[in-house]
Amino acid sequence: MKGLHFLTSALAAFVASSKSSADFVIEKEFEAVTCGSSIKLAHAATGVRMHSHQITYGTGSGQQSVTGFSNGDDTNSLFVVESAFGAQQCQRGAAIKCGDVVRLQHLNTKNRLHSHLHISPLSNQQEVSAYGHTNTDDNWQIVCIDKKDKVWKREGKVRVLHVSTQKFLSANARHKFSNPIPGQLEVCAVKGAGQNEVWQVQEGIFFAQLE
Repeated sequence: MKGLHFLTSALAAFVASSKSSADFVIEKEFEAVTCGSSIKLAHAATGVRMHSHQITYGTGSGQQSVTGFSNGDDTNSLFVVESAFGAQQCQRGAAIKCGDVVRLQHLNTKNRLHSHLHISPLSNQQEVSAYGHTNTDDNWQIVCIDKKDKVWKREGKVRVLHVSTQKFLSANARHKFSNPIPGQLEVCAVKGAGQNEVWQVQEGIFFAQLE
């Protein structure tokens, strides 16, 4: 029964997190982003969620594309928080600390958020893709903007740094795709650390933080 209670709690957190912040209070055990949780990463400047799907880039690597999508209810915006490539597997429910390195696995396709030295299709920055064969280019560091934060907090503002190339996950309202994904924003990696490189965890399915 304990396991069932835990599952119910996690699902309750998902339902609550789909509402506006004015409608609910995040319970203490669900305040941190934890290992094993499935999260939606929202771009602070535009509100789009990082998103992927079985549509590949027509240029660059030809790998599965990663975009910013305005529909917050789409399950293709869910990514599972995992330990870094080469690190010991994190324990489900362990809080992700500021400065930790993680991988983000796309829930529906099982490919991981990835970057490399290919050029992005719209902005000519560094391409971000979802890749099926994991390696060090799947490692991303969580950089908390509020220096008082010790852990990655839900709704807390962070930057997401690609470890191999030292570039930040980014989106920009000026860079929109047309067919076959009209209106979706390009997600890329850039050197700068401005407002377009700020992200927040919003909706998701969250495991309670371990004691």
